[in-house]
Amino acid sequence: MTDHTAFLRQHPLGQADLNADSVLARFRQAGAWEARYRELILLGKQLPAIPLDWRGEEQELAGCESQVWLLGEQDDEGIWHFAADSEARIVRGLLAVVLAALNHHSAAAIQQFDIEAYFDALQLAKHLSPSRGNGLRAMVDAIRERVSAATDIT
Repeated sequence: MTDHTAFLRQHPLGQADLNADSVLARFRQAGAWEARYRELILLGKQLPAIPLDWRGEEQELAGCESQVWLLGEQDDEGIWHFAADSEARIVRGLLAVVLAALNHHSAAAIQQFDIEAYFDALQLAKHLSPSRGNGLRAMVDAIRERVSAATDIT
């Protein structure tokens, strides 16, 4: 098991206690946007930092306003494990929201998850700038493209 593998599999987002349902519950309890924004920042703080020497051009996502790095791999049971990082606080929070929904799932579950309904329930779209919204979708697209490419190969 490589350092990457151990890091990815131990990533807390997407696990039983920090998944899409728990994020939705936290946002519902938060109420107003200012409180939801604080939740977003708190979620970002739970995002483990990707070590600097693992951040290269190959891991950097295009289409994001801020620098974003994504690592991912599929295990022997077909489950995908991801980690993502950014130096921007709000982007880290958005990455946490995405990983809570898509991390530690099969390719089919990742592709079938209704991410737009999830974002709508979190009420993110109406509070993000168009460029942040595009970056958020670019994160999801990058994960789905990676999963799809590996599925097509195997």
